[in-house]
Amino acid sequence: MIVGVPREIKTHEYRVGMTPAGIAELARGGHTVLVETGAGEGSGFADGEYLRVGARVCGREEVFGPAELLVKVKEPLPSEYGLLRQGQALFTYLHLAPNRPLAELLLERGVTGIGYETFEKGGTLPLLAPMSEVAGRMAPLVGGYHLQRVLGGTGVLPSGVPGVPAARALILGAGVVGSGAARVCAGLGMETVVMNRGIDRLQRLDEILAGRARTVALNRESLAEELSRADLVVGAVLVPGGRTPLLIDRSALGTMKRGSVIVDVSIDQGGCAETSRPTTHDDPVYIVDGVIHYTVANMPGAYPRTSTLALTNATLPCVKALADRGIEDALRADPALAGALNTWRGAVVHRALAQALDLPFSLFS
Repeated sequence: MIVGVPREIKTHEYRVGMTPAGIAELARGGHTVLVETGAGEGSGFADGEYLRVGARVCGREEVFGPAELLVKVKEPLPSEYGLLRQGQALFTYLHLAPNRPLAELLLERGVTGIGYETFEKGGTLPLLAPMSEVAGRMAPLVGGYHLQRVLGGTGVLPSGVPGVPAARALILGAGVVGSGAARVCAGLGMETVVMNRGIDRLQRLDEILAGRARTVALNRESLAEELSRADLVVGAVLVPGGRTPLLIDRSALGTMKRGSVIVDVSIDQGGCAETSRPTTHDDPVYIVDGVIHYTVANMPGAYPRTSTLALTNATLPCVKALADRGIEDALRADPALAGALNTWRGAVVHRALAQALDLPFSLFS
């Protein structure tokens, strides 16, 4: 199979879809791998490293044109739409629920869209988890940074000092992102509250953190109370393939402290705050009603070396299966891989995505 690995073009996105070690595995299997010139530089992988393991390093159109399977990190941007062709397979973080134009393009072109974020196995999201780990652990760091008064924050030091209270962190969601954020917040000495609708995850997190964070069942009343007390809010809720539920409406901002910070990690799927909109690493924050919003849609891209290695570790078995067996045979042989399908032969085949976009849902067949 011909596998293409383009260079990511999202603002300050330095990750790459595959490492040289991953490409070496594909090359040993007899596959042709096309890597765009400079694709790995941001993650510390030079073109020469790809050449040494058997990849062909070439221009952008030479990657997109012949590739049967495109392996990326982020969803294609509008400038890449024209490069996608009929019948290709695209394996990446698609995040189609808030991106109707891309979804419609994939349907129109008959592109097989397989989303890392919708690959479920054993009740987990193993291809989303590595980046969720990075983003979750980043969130308290970037949020704490923006609490500085010179940046418009409350001026509360996250850890506090002897005799002075630490900042108060509120984490919405107890999945991989929320758990990672809670560990870091608690480790920094912040007064940490984690809210989740399901009690089971709160119980597990309580055991892991041994009482260093307080867990609270998420409902309208408890959320309103905790928002008014928080210095930092981390949005860590997720509906696989669907739009993130809105938890913080515009009126709630008026109850929050001026200079408090919302880090909305769920922005890739639309965000959990009504006032959230995607930002970039070069302009990451904006202020609404005195509340700082950090809503970068590719947070792990700030730490590309760690992120790329972790991502390839997780995705390589799937890429090999798709290349070795062929796209359709691999999908039919692995229910988890088939479950990650978003678009197939011009139809939406992921139920949550169809609901989010109000489009017809079709079974994969």
